[in-house]
Amino acid sequence: MERRLTAVLVADMAAYSRLMELDEDGVIARQKEYRREVIDPAIAIRNGRIVKTTGDGMLAEFQSAQDAVQAAVDIQETMSRREAESIPDKRITYRVGINLGDVVHDEDDIFGDGVNVAARLQTIAEPGGICVSDLVHQTVNERIGAPFRDMGRQRVKNISRPIRVWQWTPKAKSEMIEPVEEALQQRVHYTTSEDGTHIAWAGVGQGLPVLKAPNWLNHLEYEWKSPCWAPMLAECARRFQLVRFDQRGNGLSDWDPDIISADAMQQDMNAVADAAGLGRFALLGISQGGAFSIRYAVENPERVKCLIILGGYVRGRLRRPDPEQKKLFDMLTNTITQGWGSPNPVFRHFFTSSFIPDASSGIADSFDELQRIATNPDAALRLWRMNAEIDVSDLATKVQVPTL
Repeated sequence: MERRLTAVLVADMAAYSRLMELDEDGVIARQKEYRREVIDPAIAIRNGRIVKTTGDGMLAEFQSAQDAVQAAVDIQETMSRREAESIPDKRITYRVGINLGDVVHDEDDIFGDGVNVAARLQTIAEPGGICVSDLVHQTVNERIGAPFRDMGRQRVKNISRPIRVWQWTPKAKSEMIEPVEEALQQRVHYTTSEDGTHIAWAGVGQGLPVLKAPNWLNHLEYEWKSPCWAPMLAECARRFQLVRFDQRGNGLSDWDPDIISADAMQQDMNAVADAAGLGRFALLGISQGGAFSIRYAVENPERVKCLIILGGYVRGRLRRPDPEQKKLFDMLTNTITQGWGSPNPVFRHFFTSSFIPDASSGIADSFDELQRIATNPDAALRLWRMNAEIDVSDLATKVQVPTL
C-alpha cells in the first residue's frame, strides 16, 4: 500500500432509482452513451484515472486539483446542454464532489479520509453541480474561471468535523448578497445538550442579549448569505448580543441524534444559554420557534426578560381542529419523503411556498437551497413531525414576561 496526495472526484447520478423505474433500458443506454462520449474523454484529457464505477456513478483520481475541477466542469456543462430538451423528471444529471487529500493506494483502488470527504461532498451538490472542499477551492481559485459560491461549513454523514464547501452550477449563481461585517465577526462554538447531542451555536454583537429559538431548518453560516435571513440578522447584531443555534437534526449540529422532540429542544436552549453565559435575556421565537419560546418562558421565568414572537403559533398542524390542516400535513410529509433529494426543485418549492407564499423568486430560491443543504430527508421528516405535534395553548396563558 502507498499513500500520496491525490485529487479525488466522486460522481453519482441524481435520482437514479426513480429514473431506472421509469425507463430502465433508456437510462442504461443514455448512461453508456454519456460515458463513451462525454465523461470518459473529459477525465482522460485531464490526465485522470477512473478507479471504479457503480451502476450510477464513479470514483476517479487526478494528479492535480485543477485538472479534477476542470474535468468536472466540462462534464457538467456538456451534460447540461445535451439534457436541456429532456423532460425535467426524466433528465439525467450528476452530482460531483471533489476533495484534495492524502489517500491510500492499494493495487488499483484508493481509500481513506480524502475519498470519504469527496463522496460526502457529492451528496450535497446540487444536481448538475459540483461541490469542492475548501482546500480544493483555494488551490484552483481564479485559475479556471469557474465561479464557485461559498456554502459555509457543512455537516456531512460519518465525518466528525464540519467541512467548508464551495459550489458550482452550470447557471452559476453569484453570491446572493454581499457579506456583511457582522457575519465576519461570528465564531461558531459547540456545546453538549443533556442527552449528549452536539449543538452548534454562535453569538455576535453587543448589548442586550437575545436568544433566537430554533425554527424550520437553520444554518448558522449559510443564513448570512440568504436574502431571507441576513438583513434581519445583521440589524439584530448591530443592536444586540444575538445568540443563535442550529437545532438538532440540521445545520452544523448533529444530524442524527437519538431523540428529536419538544423536550429535547428545551434542553438544547438551556445548553446554549449556559454555554453563551447568558443570565437574563430576550427570547425571539419565529414560526414554530414561537411555541418553543412560550414553553421556555413559562418554565424558566427567571432567565427570560421578555418574549418576541414573529409568525408563531401555539398548535402544530396535527393539533388544530381544521381537517384541512391534516390533509396539508400529509401532503407535505409525502413531499419530504418522495422529493427532498429530487433533482426537480418543484418538490421543495411547494414546501417553500407554504412558508413564504408571497416571496420574490430570489428569496424563495434562497429558502429552497437553505432547506436542501441544511439537513437530509430523514432528519427533515423527524423535525416536521415534531413541529406538527406541538401544543402549548395551555402554557400560553401562563406567560408572565412582557411579550410582543
